[in-house]
Formats: sequence, structure tokens, C-alpha cells
Amino acid sequence: MYRLMQPSDRAAVVALWQKERGDTAEFINTAMDRFAGEQNVYVAEENGQIEAAALVVPVTLQGRPGNYLFGLCGQGSLILAGLVDTLCAQQKLRGAGFTVAVPTSPERAALLQDKGFQKAFALRCLPREVERNLWSQAEFDSVTAKKLCELRERFWPDTVMLTPEKMAVVLGDLYSRGATIVSSEQGYGIYFRKEDTLYFVELMAEDDRSAEKLMEAAREKEVIVEKAVITVGAAQNLFLGEGTRQDYGMIRFEGEPFDVSESYMRLMLENG
Repeated sequence: MYRLMQPSDRAAVVALWQKERGDTAEFINTAMDRFAGEQNVYVAEENGQIEAAALVVPVTLQGRPGNYLFGLCGQGSLILAGLVDTLCAQQKLRGAGFTVAVPTSPERAALLQDKGFQKAFALRCLPREVERNLWSQAEFDSVTAKKLCELRERFWPDTVMLTPEKMAVVLGDLYSRGATIVSSEQGYGIYFRKEDTLYFVELMAEDDRSAEKLMEAAREKEVIVEKAVITVGAAQNLFLGEGTRQDYGMIRFEGEPFDVSESYMRLMLENG
């Protein structure tokens, strides 16, 4: 039986998620309560046992309402497929025109493809040397969740958008894992530093030089940094022609399909 989660199911859902994904109970409860909302948690029950679960998080893309499928867990492709079909159908009744997802494994990608999902939101990953430049100035960790949503709207409006409240959950998770946000009037970037390398998980700027200045400012802050590895949307205009294209997300249309060839999706609470 597929249905919405009830309060009495919560402990079983947390246990199932932890067993399969290894996240903390705190992370899982935050995802259910603040990222998706308890009214957006679906479960599959068999013989009185919770066998699968998934969250749907309201998002928009090109002004259209849709959902992000997150935290899909459980064993048995038939049960999971039935859960995906059920939640997509239920969300369509609520007005969702699409569902997006970031598959956690090739097996999950194949399951979603069988359920009508298609690849979308490809990324480009590229290494860059970061020059020393004392004159490159930027601010650090001054971007709020609301401001981040506004910056994404400005630099790449064709983006899968979370509300500021849900973006706050993502930012909290990023900060807890050591992320830093560098920003200027010309752009912003979110990065993790590992040894002498900056790993940018998102970078948006007016042009290549504006992006380089952000990296240079980050190098000055982090001192020992010499290089960066940047991930951008495949269709983004930064460093065009550079980098290696890689698959990232998927989309299923619940109504009339629309063009997502230049659409972007990232920062979707991905460690869950």
C-alpha cells in the first residue's frame, strides 16, 4: 500500500533511511520536516512494515510548479517503482507539471528511466589554476538563503528553484560540511577547500574574468590554495568549451513537456 507517512511511521522511515544511506537521524528529520514537509513524505507499506519511502520537495522551473524527488530508499524495484508512480500521480493532482531527481546510483537511474524520467541538467567539471592577485576583493559568507535565490534568478533564471525557506536548509547543510560562499557585485561561488584545491560546487558570474576574480579572492583567503576544480551547468557561459561533461539530474514531465536543454539544477541537499 502506498500512502502519505503518518506520525507513527516516522521511526521506521528514519531507520530505513539510515540503514540504506547512512545519514544521521537529525539530517533525516530536518529533510522531512523543513526540506520537504511532513505532508510530502510518501511510504510503501507491506504486511504492516514500511518497505520504502521518498520525499517530494516543491520546486519551480521556468515559472512552472513541480517537485524534487529526494531520499528514495527501500529494496525491491517493483516496490520502488510503484512508490515513484504513486507520488508522481498524487503530486500531479496537486498541480505539479514535472518531477526532477538526482539518482544516487546507476541502478536508481535505470529505475527512474523505466518510470519515464529522462536525463537532464548535465554539468561541466573543469580544473583551473588560480592566480595570485592581492587586488581581487570579495565578501565571504554574507549571502543569505533569500539572497542566494535572488542571485540564481539573476545569473541563471532557467534554474530549478527552491524557496528561500528550503534553500536555508541546503545552506545550513553546506555550512555544516565546511562550505564557504564568496561573492561580489559580479557573481558568487560556493566552494569547499581540500588541501591546496578549491572545489566549487556552484559558480555564477557575469563573465570569465569576474569568476576568476572570485577564485583569486578565495585563494587569498585560504592562503595555501593554488588551483580550483569548478562545476558549472553544461549550458552556462562560463569557460565555454572547457571541462568534461557529466550526467547529473533527470526529469519526468507530468503534463506537456517543455525545453530543459539549457536548464540548470544543483545544490539539492545532495548528501541525502
